[in-house]
Amino acid sequence: MLLMGLTEQFERAMAFVSQSDFTIQRAQSAKLHMNREVSFFETAIRYLGGLLSAYALSNEAVFLQKADELASILAPAFDTGSGFPRFGFDILTGLPVDRGISGSLAEVASCQLEYAYLARLTGKKEHYDRSAKIFDNLRQVNLSETGMLPKSYGLMNGEPLDRSISVGGGSDSGHEYLLKYYLLTGQKDDWSLDMYMRTINHVMTKMLYVTPRRGLLYITDIYGFRDTPAYRMEHLSCFFPGLLALGVHTLPPDVFSNAHKGFTPSQAEKLSGHDVRDLHMWAAIGLGETCWRMYADEASGLSPELIAMRFPTAPVPSGLWVDAFTDWKVNGTGSLPPGTEDKPLMDNVRDYEVSNRNYYLRPETVESMYLLWKATGDELWRDRGWVIFEALEKEARTEVAYAPLKNVAVTDGGQHDDMPSFFLAETLKYLYLLFLDEDPVPLDKWVYNTEAHPFPIFEWSSLEKSNFNISES
Repeated sequence: MLLMGLTEQFERAMAFVSQSDFTIQRAQSAKLHMNREVSFFETAIRYLGGLLSAYALSNEAVFLQKADELASILAPAFDTGSGFPRFGFDILTGLPVDRGISGSLAEVASCQLEYAYLARLTGKKEHYDRSAKIFDNLRQVNLSETGMLPKSYGLMNGEPLDRSISVGGGSDSGHEYLLKYYLLTGQKDDWSLDMYMRTINHVMTKMLYVTPRRGLLYITDIYGFRDTPAYRMEHLSCFFPGLLALGVHTLPPDVFSNAHKGFTPSQAEKLSGHDVRDLHMWAAIGLGETCWRMYADEASGLSPELIAMRFPTAPVPSGLWVDAFTDWKVNGTGSLPPGTEDKPLMDNVRDYEVSNRNYYLRPETVESMYLLWKATGDELWRDRGWVIFEALEKEARTEVAYAPLKNVAVTDGGQHDDMPSFFLAETLKYLYLLFLDEDPVPLDKWVYNTEAHPFPIFEWSSLEKSNFNISES
């Protein structure tokens, strides 16, 4: 509301927030609730993040007060052997609940921005300690086998439970917060930057593939001890081109020129000789192209939730994009790098099958379009965003709200009876920002959390470093 200049609506919302009680109610009516369990992860990124961002944009004390109250209520979630947060709370008993003895990377490592910024605003060490403990656990992970942070962790000991890796659902924001924590805290936390670059090195050499006929660039999961590619792509993974673009747009040049110092021998074999910054940008563009095609290929103009890709064949038997990119660099004749060209649907050759035809009003693709436009200045991304907005208006709008689609393959394919809050917080917000000529929250001064709530960039003061026991990176 503040970003859009909706002052009257914002003041009404602020009055509502001032009367809100986040204390978990143990009322009898809670028994009638469809879902007794409240997710810590979703509460932290949506409610806590939203309150902190509202305070940052308005300087209205009520939002900080409520954020601090909410963080205190959520504190028992961290009472595990590792310090990783539990799944959430039971709204009938008020007690923390687990879904087993493990948590996904996204669930346990996507609140560091919120708690660090809250510590900055309140001066309370307990908030900082909760953020720092998560990073302490991640520092202990042995990456010699997985190359990047794996998907699942034990809540008691903080150790990884398998070797599977992903940037999709269950992992996405855990990787996202490596770069964003570095940016939020004034580009001073060297470990988070190093982990981000190590992650991207591994993605570049192991997880990016091109389809054999259409040449679609995509990012896939790697399963277990056999390191088996899943050869599929989720809509959730479409945040990743935006993350790459954000890194290129905000990180200093020496980060990329010195990237070779972090290569493993196998990475050096594939990445040496390439301009790493250019490689990141081309990968972002190519992945963004595929995410756009997931929309443009469908009759509704909106994307399926999941697609399964055609297995690799010649001319790049490995299917790895880095191998195709190297071949292009050696033999290319002025054409664009593989996977980055416009890929219209011809002769019905998709190079993939749709595994889930639902569209859940997700924001990841338009988020990446916004960041790609900021990083490249190419109006193409705005044009494509407008086409998606028009499809939303046509297919998802109802008399009272917007609804997810049941089948994107056809027009008027049916709607679900709900509207997730992230549609307002993220999807429509990124579309709005995409069409502004002047950005109210420039990326050199603000960092968006994973729910698109902007926090201002800051540096820890000497007093804060002393009070919070923050070591120099």
